[in-house]
Amino acid sequence: MVVRYLLGTFEAAVQPSFLLMTSMWYRRAEQGEYVSYWYAMNGLQQMVGGLLSYGVSHIKNSNIKSWQVLFMMLGLATVLWGVFIWLYLPDSPMRAKCFKAEDKTLMVERVRANQTGIQNKSFKREQALEAFKDIQVWFYVLMQILNTLPTSGIGAFGNLIIKDGFGFDTLQTSLLSLVQGTVHILIVTSVAWAARKTKQTLLVMMIICVPMVATTSMLMAVPNGKSTRVGLLIAFYGTFWFNGVAVLLLSLITRNIAGQTKKSVVLTMSLIAWAAGNMVGPQVFQTKDAPRYRVGFTVHLAFYIAQIIVFFVLRVILVRRNKLKIEAAKAKGRADGEVNLDNAFDDMTDMENPEFRYQY
Repeated sequence: MVVRYLLGTFEAAVQPSFLLMTSMWYRRAEQGEYVSYWYAMNGLQQMVGGLLSYGVSHIKNSNIKSWQVLFMMLGLATVLWGVFIWLYLPDSPMRAKCFKAEDKTLMVERVRANQTGIQNKSFKREQALEAFKDIQVWFYVLMQILNTLPTSGIGAFGNLIIKDGFGFDTLQTSLLSLVQGTVHILIVTSVAWAARKTKQTLLVMMIICVPMVATTSMLMAVPNGKSTRVGLLIAFYGTFWFNGVAVLLLSLITRNIAGQTKKSVVLTMSLIAWAAGNMVGPQVFQTKDAPRYRVGFTVHLAFYIAQIIVFFVLRVILVRRNKLKIEAAKAKGRADGEVNLDNAFDDMTDMENPEFRYQY
């Protein structure tokens, strides 16, 4: 139990670090797509992990258990990769040894229009306080909880639902992890592409909640049997659209929160909300509700509907904020659409910088 706690502690820095680095290296219009690329690796992990789990399950040794072999394999690979990252991954474009000085300058100028700065290691108390006062931030926290609770529940009980609920055997369930991983990769990359193409992230998030509502309703209503289990399995995979919501939510945070201290605080709050959802999520799937877990899916259905409402309200808030900033610029005699980049690297927050425009 102690070792598991330590593992979670060390893992906690991974996602915030990925998000901070994505926001430093890429333009805001690109960030959703690049976040989807590394987030899609969760799907690859499902595919590889499923095959490894099936493989080590055949190990019969009185001195070492199969799960211990799996942990040693993955642990060793992680340690070696960690050493490589420590040595070769630059923490900002300015410190990338693989680029010439003029290339670094071009890379920095390329992201000036983000209006979010690149890197500032000074802790600014006023930015931290702003994070707690900004209603937008609390919407992100709420969205994280609403989406993570279903994600964690299905993550913890997904294989049991497939095996016991739909009637697949252990081998079939292990091999179906390949399908789950493929579905995950396709969903997160396709929704990121759609959001970038339409420039309507929150609208895309609302739309992909619809198949989640529909497929969850099918899982609750359609009786289980040999003639329906394939259809139920497809419906189960249809709930995986929540991964699309997750990746777009992360990209909204990187794009709409400026100021290094504020962004760090918001990412921390988001991670805490993510952890809270992961703690509560599996609890809605009770043994007494097996094998179909209708109570758990009812909770999921309510959360999907709630997400649609929350996404809509946040969109209204961000549209309103942009409108007020545009009106203030016009009052100063600025032409419509004219943007001043003088404050881009001043480490101002999104609320402090009059030139910052929210993406929704």
